[in-house]
Amino acid sequence: MSAQSNAGPTPAGAPSASSSSGGGGNTNGGVALPPSPEKLQQALDHGIWYALSLWPALHVACQNAWGGEATMDKKDWFAGAVSELFTQQPETDNEELEIFLLQIMQDEFDCNVEDDSEVEVARTILRLKNSLVEDREVAPLRELEQRWRNRGQMKVNIQVIDNEAEGVDDDEEEFEGFDDDEDVDMDAAPDLVPVMQPRKEKAEPEVDEDGFTKVVGKKR
Repeated sequence: MSAQSNAGPTPAGAPSASSSSGGGGNTNGGVALPPSPEKLQQALDHGIWYALSLWPALHVACQNAWGGEATMDKKDWFAGAVSELFTQQPETDNEELEIFLLQIMQDEFDCNVEDDSEVEVARTILRLKNSLVEDREVAPLRELEQRWRNRGQMKVNIQVIDNEAEGVDDDEEEFEGFDDDEDVDMDAAPDLVPVMQPRKEKAEPEVDEDGFTKVVGKKR
């Protein structure tokens, strides 16, 4: 499956939880009304984008342009694909979403994620979806937005293996967060472009002798 190139225009500023959820703009006699379905969908779209942006494996793939020249567009499209998955299959569970995330990473970014980090990403997205759809509660979106704004404080260990390298030792990279001067536009959650979902069997994580789990990627 190939990503769409027209990821849509990017808003001028990053969305806030209040603006995505209606933010009390609609009132009835001074009492705030629940956010509309449209606002809830917008909040879900933004939350998915935040959750994917906080995924170290995807960040490394984007930083190294493993998706080719359109890598950043593919990341935006990725969020739209997840949103569309929920539209077409509202009962998608954790395991199905994990498989979906891994398939996109492999197909579009040439990256085999083997550290089980997709489990937490899927859990975060589904928790957000359930809060918005069932409870009409935007607290998880506010939490994701705050984590994204504080992303420079993230510090995790990522091991990257270049499958195309021959006779070269494994290349280890320690991801210490997002640089403030990165040449990547992280100031806004963009409009999303959806697609149908793929399927893939999950790979077992591999742990090296130093205790690192591995994210396997092939650079384009």
